[in-house]
Amino acid sequence: MSWIDGPLLGFDTETTGIDVDADRIVSAALVRRDASGTHVRTWLLDPGVDIPEAASAIHGITTQYARANGEPAALALNELASVLAEAIAAGVPVVAYNATFDLCILDAELRRHGLATLAERLGRDVVPVIDPLVLDRAADRYRSGKRKLVDLCAFYDITDTGRLHTADVDVVATLDVLAAIVVRYPDLGALALGPLHEHQVTAHRAWAEGFNAWRTSKGLTGPGAEIGWPDRRILVDQSAD
Repeated sequence: MSWIDGPLLGFDTETTGIDVDADRIVSAALVRRDASGTHVRTWLLDPGVDIPEAASAIHGITTQYARANGEPAALALNELASVLAEAIAAGVPVVAYNATFDLCILDAELRRHGLATLAERLGRDVVPVIDPLVLDRAADRYRSGKRKLVDLCAFYDITDTGRLHTADVDVVATLDVLAAIVVRYPDLGALALGPLHEHQVTAHRAWAEGFNAWRTSKGLTGPGAEIGWPDRRILVDQSAD
């Protein structure tokens, strides 16, 4: 059997913006896929700040709705992190599209509320993580076009996507894209979870360094792509080369 047969735990957030250090989680979903089927759990949070109209336009959650219907952020975040940590500790891989964003904003939110991060709950790094964006980019490096989730759904013929930019719908689509990637590249499905995680660490770093070099060649300024994956930290054994 391959890890693609499950169990897998998909994870996604919808937020007030794209700054992982300053923005807040508005909704989150965990979708467990195993032999018994697909099981969805969602959270709606009152983030404690106004949700910008631009963010509401994407995910459909307004400040007023979140305040009226959302759980207190600290309560929901602690519950979400507890379920994630329990699954990871049991060896279930977390699947997230652009995983660095969701994992880093979750950690920032947990710290903001004085709660233990995922790594602190586990007593180790958050491993294994599977990111279809990283896998697709490494396997088909020179394919032109954008690689947002909607783009990969189109490329891999995932048609039953519902309303993307809703956390639970995005997670189901992410799991479907991952399954299609493994069909196209069966060597990925043959890897054990540990080597698969390390493959993504290396692949993401190679992509980020190449992307940042391209930015420099074009005279572009700014921070560029983070080198670390899925944590923004660069671990010593990953930077020794």
